[in-house]
Amino acid sequence: MTVGLGLEGKVAVVTGAGGGIGRGIALEFARAGARVVINDIGVSLGGSGERSSAPAEETRAMIEEIGGQAIISGESVSEWNAARRTIEMAMDSFGQVDVVVNNAGILRDVIFHKMDPSDWEAVINVHLNGSFYMSRAAAEPFRAQGSGAFVHMTSTSGLIGNFGQANYSAAKLGIVGLSKSIALDMSRFGVRSNCVAPFAWSRMTSSIPATTPEEQARVERMKRMTPETNAPLVVFLASAAAEGVTGQVFAARLNELFLFNAMRPIRSVQSGDGWTPALIAERALPAFRAGFTPLERSGDVFSWEPV
Repeated sequence: MTVGLGLEGKVAVVTGAGGGIGRGIALEFARAGARVVINDIGVSLGGSGERSSAPAEETRAMIEEIGGQAIISGESVSEWNAARRTIEMAMDSFGQVDVVVNNAGILRDVIFHKMDPSDWEAVINVHLNGSFYMSRAAAEPFRAQGSGAFVHMTSTSGLIGNFGQANYSAAKLGIVGLSKSIALDMSRFGVRSNCVAPFAWSRMTSSIPATTPEEQARVERMKRMTPETNAPLVVFLASAAAEGVTGQVFAARLNELFLFNAMRPIRSVQSGDGWTPALIAERALPAFRAGFTPLERSGDVFSWEPV
């Protein structure tokens, strides 16, 4: 039996849809019968340079080629009023908004002790603030119509860790907290919110250092994971088939899907007379140490070949 997605005629706003993962998601929505708002400002991977509409126009042409319908928003997600204009454009053009996919992002990888505050602020503004602005703008029509779905792009850089990505990791883990809060606050309005950690070789990951044999091997593995392999999970989470699925974190890695656990207490100790630093060292630390999370990177945890 084929499960219906219920996306025919729905409207999906996909940020960063001018290429890579965002383009794959936009096309998958179009194949499912949804109308798409392609949001993309067409700048460099670091978020600089002159804006260009060419990437978004290419995505729209691809959607129209398969019989879909799409419009383009060239507004920045990192500005509140601009994010609102994207949602207003969707409402003016299609009369509704049913899905928001917060995918837009930039990278400014620098080792932490050399990171300039401007690199921190730029990445936080696009990823974390952008996800909030777009979600907050869409919350108004979602609440009015009593339905809606958010899918936010997180990353194993935030969920697990990576070198040289303090800005990106902090933003991506912050998005998990944002998504959970949206899920809690808006469930009474029939609104769902979930996260996806995508695995893909794209413009966003092409800057990953590959200087050691281990890093080079990891990059070669990643090249097998095309951006399009993430789209089915995102579209599923936005669809009626995912009813009741909210506040969760998933990942897509080639042909593998993962569900991540949430932060929960795993060990506890108690002292009837309270604690001193010395007593913590004597009693609590030995009890906790076996439960410590190793200081690992994403590649250490996902170390096997994708299948």
